[in-house]
Amino acid sequence: MNDIVENAKKHFETLVKEQLERVDHMKKAGDWTDYSKLKPIIIGLVGGDGIGPYITRHAQKILEFLLKEQLSSGAVELRIIEGLTIENRAKVMKAIPDDVLEEIKKCHVLLKGPTTTPRKGDKWPNIESANVTMRRELDLFANVRPVKVPELGIDWMFFRENTEGAYVLGSKGINITDDLAIDFKVITTQGSDRIIRLAFDYAAKNNINRVSVVTKANVVKATDGKFLAIAEEIAKEYPQVKWDDWYIDIATAKLVDPARQKDFKVFVAPNLYGDIITDEAAQLQGGVGTAGSANIGKEYAMFEAIHGSAPRMVEEGRAQYADPSSIIKAAALLLNHIGFVDKAKQLDMALDICATYEKKLEITGRDTGATGEEFAKYIMDTLQDPNLEKKWKEYQ
Repeated sequence: MNDIVENAKKHFETLVKEQLERVDHMKKAGDWTDYSKLKPIIIGLVGGDGIGPYITRHAQKILEFLLKEQLSSGAVELRIIEGLTIENRAKVMKAIPDDVLEEIKKCHVLLKGPTTTPRKGDKWPNIESANVTMRRELDLFANVRPVKVPELGIDWMFFRENTEGAYVLGSKGINITDDLAIDFKVITTQGSDRIIRLAFDYAAKNNINRVSVVTKANVVKATDGKFLAIAEEIAKEYPQVKWDDWYIDIATAKLVDPARQKDFKVFVAPNLYGDIITDEAAQLQGGVGTAGSANIGKEYAMFEAIHGSAPRMVEEGRAQYADPSSIIKAAALLLNHIGFVDKAKQLDMALDICATYEKKLEITGRDTGATGEEFAKYIMDTLQDPNLEKKWKEYQ
């Protein structure tokens, strides 16, 4: 018994030291990257696993189309980064191989396809999620996801904390005995402050008068309690923004309540709860395949499709029919982030027209529908329409 307890104590001690070092790093963080001062802005293209390389290739063509002038002048560079496949990660037993991480850090922003996260019972070793590792290594603390469903009056913006909560230590739990397993959750003052402040700042700058904080602070009192307490203090600095707090269970219910959907505006939540409500919200929009995701830090930013790698589609020879809408949406978020606001808006409008309104092509994931390449061409053809904005407004 004593040996078991001592081993558990040593394990926990290691985790505590790691997290205290992370706190010190956050305290020393520098200023935000100013993309207007960079030449070139280096955009890394990371295909990932499964259908990832296929859909990323389609998004790359659209970026090349929109940024033709900037690429030609040297203002922007697209850089393809290989090696973030599950096969390569499993071979070196790392969530992100060292050489791949080195190339990633040479870029300013990334457009990333989905990556496979091994789970118990599959053929891959138990390595950490590449996404979780990348968010930690690049300190991408804010996961930002917009969701719009005009016919339901839904116009939501989600701020999900990326680098702590339940996920950051998800692979570092411990099996104390055959009968007892313990996992860990971590919340810091610095990590909570920056994500909550970002949400309130966004609301204030966009004249949005509501921020909803999602926790389970009534039960998970130390970590979720800290997150909620910090939100209460930050809210005092934004008297023009009303705020409320919700427990994750009732929040997920109210997101699908027609009587309440229009009331919500901006959400902020720790990692796990943010993952849950953003996927639920994306489903209301048409499924996770329709939503893009931004992962923002002070120095780096990464934009990605939020769905999985769909290895079965590859195994069945259907990868060319995978829907690239999510990663194309992510490309629009990327363009907006690095300063090409008008191009981002054009891409958003074209995607709305092609995927939601006009729908001349339908993607089914099989040969009964269009290929991803055909859909990307449809979007580029739509982008060339001189009446793009007029056509888009007619659908609103």
